[in-house]
Amino acid sequence: MTTEEIKLNVEKALEEIRPFLESDGGNITLIDIEDDKHVKVRLEGACISCSVNQMTLKAGVETTIKKYAPQIETVENVA
Repeated sequence: MTTEEIKLNVEKALEEIRPFLESDGGNITLIDIEDDKHVKVRLEGACISCSVNQMTLKAGVETTIKKYAPQIETVENVA
C-alpha cells in the first residue's frame, strides 16, 4: 500500500469514528502518519477533557484505523 493509500484509509477510518465522537461533542483530526506506521491524531472538543479519552483512542480509534490500514502500529493523540 502506498503512503497516499494509507492516508486515504486512515481518513476513511476516522470518518467511521467521527459521528460517535461528534454525538458527544467531540471530534478527531489526522495530524500526521510517520513511516507509514505511526498515526498522530488530535482529539478535539469534549474529547480533550473526557476521562475515558485514552480508552476511546485505544479501543475505538486505533482498532478502527487498523481495520482499514493493518500496517499501522501505533496511534497517538497529540495536543
